[in-house]
Amino acid sequence: MAGALRRALAAGGLALWSLAAAAQTAPPPRGADRAPPAVARLLGAWTLEQVGASRQCTVTFGAEPAPQGRQIRFPATCRRALPILDSVIAWSPTPDGGIALSDAGGKPVIQFGPASGQRRQGRGSDGKDYGLDATGFARAATRPPVGPAEAAATAAQRPTQVDPRRAPAAATLPGLYVLMRQQGREACRLRLDAPSVEGETADARLERPCPDTGITIFDPTTWRYAGGRLTLVARKGHGVDLVFEEGVWRKDPAVGAPLLLRRLQP
Repeated sequence: MAGALRRALAAGGLALWSLAAAAQTAPPPRGADRAPPAVARLLGAWTLEQVGASRQCTVTFGAEPAPQGRQIRFPATCRRALPILDSVIAWSPTPDGGIALSDAGGKPVIQFGPASGQRRQGRGSDGKDYGLDATGFARAATRPPVGPAEAAATAAQRPTQVDPRRAPAAATLPGLYVLMRQQGREACRLRLDAPSVEGETADARLERPCPDTGITIFDPTTWRYAGGRLTLVARKGHGVDLVFEEGVWRKDPAVGAPLLLRRLQP
């Protein structure tokens, strides 16, 4: 009886592993093999939401040409949840690494900036803030790098291997920090509270005012530390990992808008 139970559990575990592997090796979205790299890596489903409101829907970026960019698809119910989508007919990547959702005249309806992890922040023509998140949707590689520049960009998207024995001790982390987009230029300040139990999540809060809009929208409210990686968790629940290098904490992987964290002396 015990042997049969073990075999059943093993079979169930194998089935779950197979499902997870299938999700991670999903085929590239249709047209990805013919689209330029700047388009191909953005194809597929995203969660679009209005920041600060419980309004969201799934939009899909296609490779097919549209009058003002590339085809965008979403359910009709999205127009009720997010009325701003009523005038959106196309999407396109922007030269700065962002994404624009445009109307029939080619005017951006929502303009998103470069990625911060799997998430992007943007401002709509209605003056409201919107988020675009790829978390939970499989993204398959469309083709291998074709040159040194593309290979370097691909490598930069991989997490850095960290030796926890060489990383700062957890007890040294609580305190006041300077948040920076580039070395030596303060953007905002962030305080990390000490956890009640070592290894547990603790509170974090921005010191106001914080003039950096992206950091303000991210709005870290908690932090945790494990395996030499410091994770800032936003009010909306998504996180950004940082690794310690040459006296500062750096966002890792180093994709999208840069973020550095330097501890102020007590």
